[in-house]
Amino acid sequence: MFNQGGLSMEQAPPVMVVLRFFVTASIFGVLLGVYIMGDIMGVVPTNEYSLSVIIVHLLALGVMASFMFGALFQMLPVIAGVVIKMPTKKSMVTNILLVVGLMAQLFAFQTSSSILYLTASILLGAGLLHASTLMLKELIDVKDHSSSSRGMLFALGSFVIAIILGVYMLLTLGGYIDGNLFSDIKIAHYSFALFGWITLLIISVSFQVVEMFYVTPKYPTVMSQYLTGAIFSLLVLKVVALFSGLGSSILDSLIALLFIIYAGVTIHRLYKRRRPTSDATVWFWRFGMAMLILSMSMILVSNLTGTKEPFIYISQISFIGFALSIVFAMVYKIVPFLVWFHLSNQGYMEAPMMFDVIHPKRAKVHFWIHISMILTWILSIPFINIIILLPILMIISFSWLLYHLVMAIKKYNYTQKFTEKIEW
Repeated sequence: MFNQGGLSMEQAPPVMVVLRFFVTASIFGVLLGVYIMGDIMGVVPTNEYSLSVIIVHLLALGVMASFMFGALFQMLPVIAGVVIKMPTKKSMVTNILLVVGLMAQLFAFQTSSSILYLTASILLGAGLLHASTLMLKELIDVKDHSSSSRGMLFALGSFVIAIILGVYMLLTLGGYIDGNLFSDIKIAHYSFALFGWITLLIISVSFQVVEMFYVTPKYPTVMSQYLTGAIFSLLVLKVVALFSGLGSSILDSLIALLFIIYAGVTIHRLYKRRRPTSDATVWFWRFGMAMLILSMSMILVSNLTGTKEPFIYISQISFIGFALSIVFAMVYKIVPFLVWFHLSNQGYMEAPMMFDVIHPKRAKVHFWIHISMILTWILSIPFINIIILLPILMIISFSWLLYHLVMAIKKYNYTQKFTEKIEW
């Protein structure tokens, strides 16, 4: 994860820049569980469309975008040597606009309010583009790219495209534009958001953190150098095919195959690590890669058979399992390190060690909660009656993480307030 120069206090953003996004993501995860519970119990009035889009956007924006922006504010200085000026102010603007804009969007989906669609398009568009274009600009200016920083360029470029397409869709739903291309743009929007933004960012980060954190063999050069660019190019070709009236199933299959190869190589690297100690974050990575293989395999089966159900539904759930697994693995690595790193560099004599911030056993408990949630979600397809367990496990999962994030913040603040500081 670290470049040759390491991470200095001058490069690192304040710890709350990162933790604020992580706490926001966890709260939205809890709210998602509450919302699903309300739907199952008939408390929340929903229809099939509003239910699906609210769940998708709570996960994609409330949870994943919050986690990923927090991680990027921390990782850009480390992986790419990019120093974002005034990170506290810029991250706060993004965080506030994301939260308020997403709530406006969710209520717009629920009520079909034209004003709320307009409000959401303005707030979300401004907030997400503010952060993503800021980071993208800094990355473009990097002269000597690593495989990770280059992949981040493609990931952030994908996110900018997804945001612009999303704003178009919100304005269409609000009745402000005619939206003749709505169906094709929706497919392009989801493709760039899920396969471009989320997956390419995870792949890009993995090229450094898997080797660094777990002391594994390096990824094959051809993969680390060309995979992210190849997938981004296929996504662009898919959009061209969509707007040309051509089918995109072949391109979807190629993208799926590349993801399966990547996941297989990652699992192999994790098994070849030089420190084969029991670590919950390794479990999260393995499970995440297995879910990515399952998700992409379901796309291949669907394309080969021409049958969508239940393959696409399984693909969607397992993709969620993949994305959340990797995010949780990263959070349990990043948060203890950041608390220790910042307090140690500030000169506090009794800065908590990393295992004192979040004990590894707590991460293992979360792993079993998480895997139970994802498997329950998949098994609810043939056994619909167990669906009631899903929101319960989801609330427990995100509440577990939220509690430990809050405790990490309390340890940080307590150390600053009550612990003796070394005077240099």
